[in-house]
Amino acid sequence: MFNKNLKLVLAGAIFAFAIYQFIEGQIGNGIFLILLAAIFVFLYFKNELILLAFLRLRKQDFDGAKKWLDKIKKPESALVQKQQGYYWYLHGLMVSQKNMTKAEKYFKRAIKLGLSMSQDLAMAKLNLAGIAMTKRRKREAQILLKEAKTLDKHNMLADQIKMMKQQMKRI
Repeated sequence: MFNKNLKLVLAGAIFAFAIYQFIEGQIGNGIFLILLAAIFVFLYFKNELILLAFLRLRKQDFDGAKKWLDKIKKPESALVQKQQGYYWYLHGLMVSQKNMTKAEKYFKRAIKLGLSMSQDLAMAKLNLAGIAMTKRRKREAQILLKEAKTLDKHNMLADQIKMMKQQMKRI
């Protein structure tokens, strides 16, 4: 909703006013204002619209998630680099249901920008491996599956990786 730089300016102004409240003896107001400034700093690093889109995806509501993501007009200026990665990652997840070629472009862009959690990176590489497999690029799919397996530290994607390896034997 707010530009990333505006969030930092608001946090700084609120923090300065909190210090003024401490000087004036209004300790309760100062503490509340520091917590309010912390919310703006948190939202600088975790964009609120991307968080809402993730919540919609948890409920399998792709239309709702797309609606929240469409509210971000210029992701290059409104989001920091990691948030841009997640923006394109979410777009890739939604588009992969309909158009594999577009989804491949989005996943590659997300990986290039970076995803902070290795599990998300493993999922993106697993999706790219599936897309490569459908396009008969077996070597690329094998490399991506191997990378996804090393990134999946908690074995949450082990079944999907095993299933894709079995399908790859048929190609």
